[in-house]
Amino acid sequence: MYEIIANPEDYQIDHLITGTGNANIELTQEERETWAGEIVNFSERLTEFAKKANEMARILSSKDKISATPASLKTLKIQLFMINDSLNSALKIADKLETDIIKKA
Repeated sequence: MYEIIANPEDYQIDHLITGTGNANIELTQEERETWAGEIVNFSERLTEFAKKANEMARILSSKDKISATPASLKTLKIQLFMINDSLNSALKIADKLETDIIKKA
């Protein structure tokens, strides 16, 4: 058996959880399948992102000539930083959630 111990305060979303109570409930099989499906969707989107990133890297590292304006290069850099920041945040949240789902003896 597992228990999800994710504290909303640790995720800065406690104001959204007001009034939901702290009593443990057992997730139904339907709820578990729904959440598992959502996580599969995340995984598939990350796979698609990885494909796009690999293609972009392939293009940039190719021998083909590439031209750009200074503004477009700055835009590319900013967008890549935003993607990197988002991925870092997502990984931190995923790590935290992973530690918040514990196996009960």
